Amino acid sequence: MARHAVDPHDATDGPDNPAIAAKLRDMADLLDAQDGDRFRVAAYRRAAATIDALPVSAAEIARREGLPGLTNLPGVGTGIGSAIAEMATTGGWGALDRLTGDSAPETLFRSLPGVGPKLAARLHERLGVDTLEGLESAAHDGRLETVPGVGPRRAEAIRLALADRLGRKRLRSAQPVEPPPIGLILEIDRLYRLGASRDALPRIAPRRFNPDGAAWLPVLHEEIPPWSVTALFSNTRTAHDLGKTRDWVVLYFHKDHGPEGQCTVVTERRGPLAGRRVVRGREGATAAHYAATEGQ
Repeated sequence: MARHAVDPHDATDGPDNPAIAAKLRDMADLLDAQDGDRFRVAAYRRAAATIDALPVSAAEIARREGLPGLTNLPGVGTGIGSAIAEMATTGGWGALDRLTGDSAPETLFRSLPGVGPKLAARLHERLGVDTLEGLESAAHDGRLETVPGVGPRRAEAIRLALADRLGRKRLRSAQPVEPPPIGLILEIDRLYRLGASRDALPRIAPRRFNPDGAAWLPVLHEEIPPWSVTALFSNTRTAHDLGKTRDWVVLYFHKDHGPEGQCTVVTERRGPLAGRRVVRGREGATAAHYAATEGQ
């Protein structure tokens, strides 16, 4: 194991090693119970054992040495290192919260300067995103300015805050998240909706918009190398209000254990793609995919 110039008695604001290891084991157990890839399950458990045995603070390594310091640890690759970095900088882990039904994106967005409770709720509901990375994408493709109350100056302030926060979370060494090909996204969307319609997928009980505590939200974990994808129906206020909770599908993806990205697939209601499944924000690429594949 590499040596780290970190005093084990240094005070840190982040979670301690047992807490990080516990979250990694929780993720392994969840993926195992939800029919996730066994190699990912094993990777999380190996990393948890490494963190448990670490004589110094993993959170402090994240802050002082960045992602390279974390990936120097046995069994810690880029993806798990990014997860530890997220725990170190935010105190939570969005991917784990999502799979336990505890995701509260409004709370996450309120951590950005100048974003209060009402705006945080609008960002989540209007944009259909629940991660800082998803909000960052909306901030750079023009969707952010469509949210009521977000003018050019506020949008720029949010972009700067996201650049600072995600810069620290990525620790300046992770590459921008590359989206999967449109064809792969649409295929995962098809498999997910098919499995959900046949009640063939494990389900979770989200805490949000679920007063009865019912386990209604199907989860699909799919490995199509080099991509790992998790799919769930959208559990946003807007999806519920519009009756789209069985139509809008949110995909979370990463490649080769890299950082996570997010996209949403919906049924288009207008225009030449009306009635077709479309990747929101990539409508042009979706239309090109259909034209190319149907012309073969």
